[in-house]
Amino acid sequence: MTGSETRAAVEWLTSVAPDPGACRWEWERNPQGIALLPAGKRWDVLILPGGLGHPTLDVLTRLIDRPGPVLADFGESRMGFFVPPGTASRWIGTGIRGAGPGTWIVVPHPGRAAGGVRWLIPPDGSGTLTDAALLELAMHEAAGAAAQDDREGG
Repeated sequence: MTGSETRAAVEWLTSVAPDPGACRWEWERNPQGIALLPAGKRWDVLILPGGLGHPTLDVLTRLIDRPGPVLADFGESRMGFFVPPGTASRWIGTGIRGAGPGTWIVVPHPGRAAGGVRWLIPPDGSGTLTDAALLELAMHEAAGAAAQDDREGG
């Protein structure tokens, strides 16, 4: 990311914080380089198990140039896809968790590596989010490909 993209991403992320300055302070001074931000204002987050999340991200990046931001936890056992607000409250899917209004997510600084969580696709500051319908289609394609591999023994 360029310096201006990082600044724009920081502004976009901190715009939802109750105290944007405190959020920036956490990123600068917290040894883990993370802050807690509320979901449900500018984005919701759909949290997929890594086994589904990685192939879903592969499908998404083949379909569109740039999906919305995507986080991964340490070990990449879970991945969080940033989607439009309101998605989490309408989402029905086994094994998929939603973070919407009233929930908080752990967010690393967009321009640095952090302990425990990292950006697979960092925000660019423009507000780009992954369309929920497109994410669902990508999940179906990824799950279908996995099922086909299982049937073929691979």
